[in-house]
Amino acid sequence: MSDKLKGQVALVTGGARGIGKAISERLAAEGASIAIVDILLEVAEETATEFKAKGIDAIALKADVSSFEEAEAAVKKAVEHYGRLDILVNNAGITKDTLMMRMTSNDWDLVMNINLKGTFNFTKAAMRPMMKARKGKIVNISSVVGVMGNAGQANYSASKAGVIGLTKTSAKELASRNINVNAVAPGYIATDMTKAISDTATEAFMKLLPIKRAGTPADVANLVCFLSTDESAYITGQVVNVDGGMLM
Repeated sequence: MSDKLKGQVALVTGGARGIGKAISERLAAEGASIAIVDILLEVAEETATEFKAKGIDAIALKADVSSFEEAEAAVKKAVEHYGRLDILVNNAGITKDTLMMRMTSNDWDLVMNINLKGTFNFTKAAMRPMMKARKGKIVNISSVVGVMGNAGQANYSASKAGVIGLTKTSAKELASRNINVNAVAPGYIATDMTKAISDTATEAFMKLLPIKRAGTPADVANLVCFLSTDESAYITGQVVNVDGGMLM
């Protein structure tokens, strides 16, 4: 373990599984304590227990990210437990993929409420302790489809494009308080979510990749970690793709 984040506290939404879990582990490897947020408390607790067995200081918190009240309560609990909040990673997200002609209003609202509104809710909730400390790092997980669009993902791509706009605005509003806000835009990453994609769609993605492999959660986590350390102190309002060269 390193100590680039020693003594710091990170809150990761959707931090119990997939990319969020990889991010939590990577930040912990640099010395951070981790507040794991998930809508299912038992899942967050399982991950926290697993982390503690590895010597990681972690707590589990339940929150529906689409609710500002629950986001605010989760941030409050993390600050009460650790006495501070240095890093926020807005990772929680879902897909409800289908062509627009078949997409229901519920499909649209659910994805927007979790992916975009959830990012807003936790950013707003975390602002106060970070502004008070005059220091903080916020990393939002967007997607390359938020930049390029993708057939069958109108709701998802719109939500992730919204995350990019929110990132840039947050960065401008918070820069004077020494709070950096950046977005990471993963491409085709091998996760449980992408396992659900058809073989035909997977082959189409692979043809777009100069680096002929799917990305891993660790590829995303490594960049998130860099953007969470002091090494990225002069970087804010940026969107960095982790996509094997898919979008150049």
